[in-house]
Amino acid sequence: MISRFFVEIRNELTARRSLRAFISWNTAFSLDLLITTACPWTSAGHAQPTRGGSLTATYHAAPAGPVTGAIPAAPPGSRSAQPRAYLMCRPDHFTVQYTINPWMASGEPVDPALAARQWQALHDAYTALGHAVQLIDPVPGLPDMVFAANGATMIGGTVLGARFRYAERAAEGPAYLDWFRQRGFSPVHAPQRVNEGEGDIVPAWGVILAGYGFRTDQAVKQDLEELFGLPVISLRLVDPRFYHLDTALCVLDADTVAYYPAAFDEAGRAALAARFPELIEATDEDAGVLGLNAVSDGRHVILPAQAAALAGQLAGRGFEPVLVDMSEFRKAGGGPKCCTLELRP
Repeated sequence: MISRFFVEIRNELTARRSLRAFISWNTAFSLDLLITTACPWTSAGHAQPTRGGSLTATYHAAPAGPVTGAIPAAPPGSRSAQPRAYLMCRPDHFTVQYTINPWMASGEPVDPALAARQWQALHDAYTALGHAVQLIDPVPGLPDMVFAANGATMIGGTVLGARFRYAERAAEGPAYLDWFRQRGFSPVHAPQRVNEGEGDIVPAWGVILAGYGFRTDQAVKQDLEELFGLPVISLRLVDPRFYHLDTALCVLDADTVAYYPAAFDEAGRAALAARFPELIEATDEDAGVLGLNAVSDGRHVILPAQAAALAGQLAGRGFEPVLVDMSEFRKAGGGPKCCTLELRP
């Protein structure tokens, strides 16, 4: 199996720690490591790339213990990737100016230059995998517009706009609806209730998973069933750190979901177990770095670089983890999925 890391890092130690953690969870593999550096290497014996350059190396790990779980590990290459189309918004105005979730309360300032490089690494990871990426222009005064997933939901060519819970983000909804309308997408529906797009609305092969409890209204289920003609499974979120469904769950393919059980109530956990034959449980540590705010094309899973143990679990089940460092966006409660709205024709 070959896995790719697209990792924005500050020093060599960060890379080595992530690599060791990843290897410890895997059986033998060949690791193709692509690192976009934020500063030159300092250790003796290593090449000295220029600032902002890249270093590629291949590592061959010795066999490690198998990944355990109720479902046997899938053989490498058993998962199938499908080409996807995404909408993203550059982080030109991204910063943390207010507090509307627990992640924003740290007070740690955003490094705009590093955020721009991390966003570009995510964009480039998608295009390297063969996916199409379109861009919406960022709007001054909307620092969270970079989190494109919250801007709308598109299923089968039908678009439902977003209505945000907090006034600070309210203007993002019309901005995204305008983008769809100006490009001829149809039908495009204005929202009737509070829903925060794909943050809480997750299509899953014939059903829609709808999170509620902190942002999106539970009653949006009716709107989704009427607009998209699909059954909806409502899932109540109970931990404010996981305020959107996409921070606590990632649909990997038609049969497989990675999730953090403690983010859901008992009924939600039971509903997921009844719908998906294969459930991968994230650890507290991986959930705590928003490791589940990930994007899957059915084979490749783009997830935060710090979620190394989860990456190992995915690899053991036949997926190919693609690790990206989104640490600047985590200061606002975001990650790879938050920055990515899928365009489903």
